[in-house]
Amino acid sequence: MKLKKVLPILFMIMFLVMVGFGIIIPVLPFYAEELGASPTELGLLMAVYSFMQFLFAPMWGKISDRYGRKPVILVGIFGLSLSFFLMALSTQVWMLFAARVIGGALSAANMPTVMAYVADITTEEDRSKGMGIIGAATGLGFIFGPAIGGVFTNINLHAPFYIAGTLSFLTLLFVMFFLKESLHYSEAGKAGRDKKPPFRKAIAGPFALLYFLQFFITLSLAGLEATFAYFAAAKAGLDAVKLGYIFMIMGLASAAVQGNMGKMTKKFGEVRIIQSGIIISAIGFALILFTQNFITAAIFLAIFGVGNGVIRPSISSLLTKKSRAGYGRTTGYLSSFDSLGRIIGPVLGGVLYSIAIELPYISGIILSIAAFSLVKGSARGRMST
Repeated sequence: MKLKKVLPILFMIMFLVMVGFGIIIPVLPFYAEELGASPTELGLLMAVYSFMQFLFAPMWGKISDRYGRKPVILVGIFGLSLSFFLMALSTQVWMLFAARVIGGALSAANMPTVMAYVADITTEEDRSKGMGIIGAATGLGFIFGPAIGGVFTNINLHAPFYIAGTLSFLTLLFVMFFLKESLHYSEAGKAGRDKKPPFRKAIAGPFALLYFLQFFITLSLAGLEATFAYFAAAKAGLDAVKLGYIFMIMGLASAAVQGNMGKMTKKFGEVRIIQSGIIISAIGFALILFTQNFITAAIFLAIFGVGNGVIRPSISSLLTKKSRAGYGRTTGYLSSFDSLGRIIGPVLGGVLYSIAIELPYISGIILSIAAFSLVKGSARGRMST
């Protein structure tokens, strides 16, 4: 299977998946409120999706090791499409919860399986390039999705859900006709068929740190996303429109650097890139404390986005190179830790912000320093590539 032909297809799949996912973000709070949801219930609607992904991502990864990547990707995209249509047809809050539970459980198949697919078709030398391209597609889709959703929200509250469901269904057809199975190209990818270590053994050893590192990186990012709107309004008087542009700039900066992961990895290696990403993220957190206006906010978040953006592709690449648990199982556990960070991050960020508005970013600096120290210590041992 030729890498140059398959990676654009995978890029388009993840881009379309994330556009569909992002479309509903601007409208969901208003839609839930119209159905009678309280602020607490809205928070639970957001959290239950990530919680289901936390539970089900490892399962889908293991299934993809056994039965193939393509059918599992199809299940994940079908789950997204179904959940969007169910939300569009919801008339009560419990129906929204049911749709989010179904969507979270099934769409948990997407990210770990696509990453496992990349691992199947890439050599170790090109692994970071492939993971970076998937990261860039995810980031760009998440930028354009909310923008599209915001436009259609002004027309009708139901419209974004129907559009997201239709786009996901079209993506399903795209996968069905254009994506070929990859599992048979990789003996390492099929390792999970016969090896079934329990969870604690699958994530143990010298690379356990990488799973927890992904958790802390997502934890700090989710905390920033949950609190920066309030922080920027208090510090610089920025409104929702300007904040949308700022997060778009951050996403573009992150996607740009992820698209060049192949060159950077060949020159420096994953461990050094992870270390550099942590340092840049810490600098970004520190600079955010000095936000004064739109320009400084955009620059500081772009710096943070660059640092944060290079870490996950490098972690994914390093884990799939070294793990012996099967690509799907490995990326499934990684996605699970990522989801756990998205569950805890907003809550923790909110609590810290309520104590002092600078605290989420100060804690981000502290976490970054701790993570850098751990990675540096482990790099002297068996993590080094």
